[in-house]
Amino acid sequence: MSCKVLIVAGEASGDLHAAGFISSLRRLLPDVRIHGIGGQKMEAAGLNCLFPSSDLAVVGLVEIFSHLRPIIGAYRRASRWLKDERPDLCVLVDYPEFNLLVAKKAKALGVPVFYYITPQVWAWRQGRVKRLKRYTDAMAVILPFEEPFFRSHGVSATFVGHPLLDVVRAPCSREEFCAGCGLSPEGRIVGLLPGSRRGEIARILPHMLDAAHRVRRAVPAVQFVVPLAPGLAEDVKRLVHGQVLASGLTPVKIVEDQAYAAMAASDGVLLASGTVTLEAAILGVPMVVTYKVSSLSHMVGQYLIKVPFISLVNLVAGRQVVPEILQEAVSGKSLARELVPLLTDESRRQCMLDGLSEVRRKLGRPGAASRAAALAVEIMEHTRGNRD
Repeated sequence: MSCKVLIVAGEASGDLHAAGFISSLRRLLPDVRIHGIGGQKMEAAGLNCLFPSSDLAVVGLVEIFSHLRPIIGAYRRASRWLKDERPDLCVLVDYPEFNLLVAKKAKALGVPVFYYITPQVWAWRQGRVKRLKRYTDAMAVILPFEEPFFRSHGVSATFVGHPLLDVVRAPCSREEFCAGCGLSPEGRIVGLLPGSRRGEIARILPHMLDAAHRVRRAVPAVQFVVPLAPGLAEDVKRLVHGQVLASGLTPVKIVEDQAYAAMAASDGVLLASGTVTLEAAILGVPMVVTYKVSSLSHMVGQYLIKVPFISLVNLVAGRQVVPEILQEAVSGKSLARELVPLLTDESRRQCMLDGLSEVRRKLGRPGAASRAAALAVEIMEHTRGNRD
């Protein structure tokens, strides 16, 4: 079946998962032509890029206003392509505010819309579920509680499992990782993962470094590693290096393109809330989750967020498996207070590991992208059948 598809993903995690979807779709439809908005992984998988997603990544309700120009430019580019090409399917990956506008445009043009990795409307601003029902033909969801939530609101949703199950694995042993970056495999290792955006790093990393000093006093032989998120801009890398240097923390290793190896080698991690919490859960690494946005974004968010936890690990578990330190509570002292027992108390550590195993089971089985691509093909076949 020769066809055209528009696909839009706006951030690094979306680029990763959309790349898997593209690869799976091309296996099912070798002649498919795929255009859209995405990153390097999507391009490597076969995307004809209309606009780079790296220009669109922002965090916080307030911070988005400083990025309006590229966001508007990307939307206009996608809209023109939809109007000129009238593809067989519009595939949207996460990035809700932007993608809901694209969905509306596509439906107005008679293009069927398939949402893979849907907006977290169950967490905040649940009114958006009405727009999803109006503008999408089907959705592939990746968290187990999402399918019953959406179906209860009359939205066609299918749980396909989490795509991280196909990509998250330790590429080497702890000993090999330590040998490569000059750490001792016999000593305790703590990973510091402050996020991938400049704002996140500026707000969170100083507290993590303060916590590291405090952990050192309780666990003298502890070592630290800071794995840089893939695709970081050079100025953001300089920010990380500058903060680590200014902290005086030693020994600490900053590594690139080794996030999974670093996490798997760690005895515990401090990390910013996000997809990385599920990555750590799949790898079975005890963690303390933290997050901090601007005061104005937090004030607005308090009125919108409708879930009891911020971390995906706790949301999937349906209970608190990992501690969450948020906003005004974030400090080196509070982070260290939660992390030290995970390094020194075996019963506390094992209790968390058992909870993380439960989360991994609930995430389903590998093959999410393949199942999502098969659903996309069904939509296109059904649409063509109706036209014929």
